[in-house]
Amino acid sequence: MSDLYLRLVNTPVGRTAAQSLGLPAPAPLKRLKRTDQPFIEGKVLIGAANGGKAIATLGSILGASAATLHHASESNRLADSSKAGNKARPLDLASDINQQFSALVFDATGLKGPADLRALYDFFHPTIKKLGSNARVLVIGQNPASCRKAPQAAAQGALEGFVRSVGKEIGKKGSTANLLWMAPGAEKQLDSSVRFFLSARSAYVSGQVVKVGKGNAAPATNPVAPLTGKVALVTGASRGIGAAISETLARDGATVIGLDIPPAMEELEKVTSAINGKALACDITDDKAPKLIADFIEEHFGGVDLVIHNAGITRDKTLGNMPEHFWDMTIAVNLTAEELIDEELAKRELMKENGRIVCISSISGIAGNFGQTNYSTAKCGVIGYVEAMARQLKNGITINAVAPGFIETRMTAAMPVTIREAGRRMNSLSQGGQPVDVAEAIAWYCSPASNGVNGNVVRVCGQSLIGK
Repeated sequence: MSDLYLRLVNTPVGRTAAQSLGLPAPAPLKRLKRTDQPFIEGKVLIGAANGGKAIATLGSILGASAATLHHASESNRLADSSKAGNKARPLDLASDINQQFSALVFDATGLKGPADLRALYDFFHPTIKKLGSNARVLVIGQNPASCRKAPQAAAQGALEGFVRSVGKEIGKKGSTANLLWMAPGAEKQLDSSVRFFLSARSAYVSGQVVKVGKGNAAPATNPVAPLTGKVALVTGASRGIGAAISETLARDGATVIGLDIPPAMEELEKVTSAINGKALACDITDDKAPKLIADFIEEHFGGVDLVIHNAGITRDKTLGNMPEHFWDMTIAVNLTAEELIDEELAKRELMKENGRIVCISSISGIAGNFGQTNYSTAKCGVIGYVEAMARQLKNGITINAVAPGFIETRMTAAMPVTIREAGRRMNSLSQGGQPVDVAEAIAWYCSPASNGVNGNVVRVCGQSLIGK
């Protein structure tokens, strides 16, 4: 459904009215237009606190981009910024900066204690106002859980609060801020995440923290179609977010098995036929569903690389008024079915090496929601499942989750207008997301280069003002 308010406030008359009334004036988000689009263009400023471990890797990644790269200079606390490589030009942060940046990238892995946090101020204070619209802020830190000393853990943990606050300050321009917590020695695993968070693919992802571990060495892939040769199973694929996931994975080269309930087969076949995929009719709550799915995969493909647990339902009632079948069905579809399908695929060894499992949680699972005790319970259970499975999976298989916020779908279009408008504006970007925003995050998880991304829950919500 079209966001009429967003369109209105981006006209001269509407913008003036919004300013005079103190209303939000969100900027239209720039999303991916073509698959060969550079992940970042324009001018990018990179900096590092002294002792930074990721600066050379970041310089290498950005040096290979279409951007013009600068590094911070003339600051004692940022001296290691010069290690970004010879493609980065020095920029004196004490001088008048007459440039506009499409991204600010900072290596904070060298922070050893609270006093070192001053490096954040020295880098961002003179530059944050120089960000253009739809710009990116990306900070790389060290996972506090891996820090041996408390002061270092405090400094690294502080980055989360910093990034979330920056995201709220720059969101009105359609800009985002995110944090990568890198495990020691995981520099080589940064590539896919840096590219995602600096690109138009992450337009509706802000204020998020992603843990990047060592993982297996990333194989060489076609950057335009990195999922070539992969087989993907997408549940709930007939429309909305599921259809967008199917289309995005197919765009990136995967062969998609779209699954949905039998009554949705007509819509499902339209989706799968358009992407040369296969349609499978199945009620995932049926006792025979895991075996049926596994049999289909084994017969047609011999195995599966990517499993996307997208199918979900809501059955809303306050707890005291909720019939038991509302509770049972919501838990069965949104949580139990995922576990049983994964167990069957694992038991029959149909999940291929370096495979990917992606589950769909929800903001409701993080913050809770009135009248959704069943749904919130299930979606929070998904998070617990992902975190536990991430520690158990072997053979390079990873599992992660996305937690969508307000996404423009048929369901949200049917909401009363006041609730719909409130949902759209209650995030730092002051607008709803699109199904493709969820799909792009899943495609990043599924990338062969994302081996180090495991056990994460990323909110695709424009940095919702509720929840963590």
